[in-house]
Amino acid sequence: MDIMNEIKSQEKDTFRSLHFSIFGAGSIAEAIVRGVLAKQLTEPARISMVNRSNNERLLELKRKYGVTIELSSEGKQKLLQEADVIVLCMKPKDAAGALHELKPLLRTGTLIISVIAGLSLHAIEHILGPIAAVRTMPNTSSTIGLGATAICCSNAVNDSQRGIAMAMFEAVGIAVEVEEQHMNIVTGLSGSGPAYLYYVMESMIQAAVEGGLTKEDARDLTVQTVLGAAEMVRLTQEEPAELRRKVTSPGGTTQAALDVMNTHHVGKTIVSAVHRAAERSQEMEHQIGREIE
Repeated sequence: MDIMNEIKSQEKDTFRSLHFSIFGAGSIAEAIVRGVLAKQLTEPARISMVNRSNNERLLELKRKYGVTIELSSEGKQKLLQEADVIVLCMKPKDAAGALHELKPLLRTGTLIISVIAGLSLHAIEHILGPIAAVRTMPNTSSTIGLGATAICCSNAVNDSQRGIAMAMFEAVGIAVEVEEQHMNIVTGLSGSGPAYLYYVMESMIQAAVEGGLTKEDARDLTVQTVLGAAEMVRLTQEEPAELRRKVTSPGGTTQAALDVMNTHHVGKTIVSAVHRAAERSQEMEHQIGREIE
């Protein structure tokens, strides 16, 4: 066994020894549970799921995955109190209340992992004090195991805890560690990114239908084109600009299409859109910070 495989094996052993409590029961919460179980990083008995009001949703998740749930307020608090790792998956508007609820329940050494957009490490520590906390920005593709997640860690996070967070999100796609100052641009890039591609796909399908294709054929060809292009970048490791040049013959059809895009400043528009999403993420971060303080 080489050193990297040995490290991965140690991380898995650590992961399996822990009790996790998922605070929230939405699509990302379910994706995390499904991912770590599918990768056999842990077993259902070591995962509990908690939310504030929707007990029917908790019962559904228990039936699907065999996780532990409690329907009473006291029972839910007990699950959170017993957890080694608590994953915050509630909506941003509920973050402050959840953190105040958690504060008296935390044990020494508890790891907090947040998937809440705009919730900074400073905001978490403002309520909970110095604590091992990981801020993450997953995207919706995590629900099918093809997510892209960025993480950043508070000063109290040790290497083992960092490995736990990375393993959790690698179970639903890829994970990269960044500085917290870059989390807003990550939100603009990969957090909101799937919507940009859906928008482009909508327009491609529309053009194909206007050209006479059936909606079904237009959709199938568009989906495969986008999938194939993404795989070309991934598998060849070439720059997208170089791959674009390779399929663009002077005076050809692709060049004609790109000329139209350049005339309408499509590239600049996409860059501006990513930056605007990042700005909005920062605005939300400041808003949540004001609510907490």
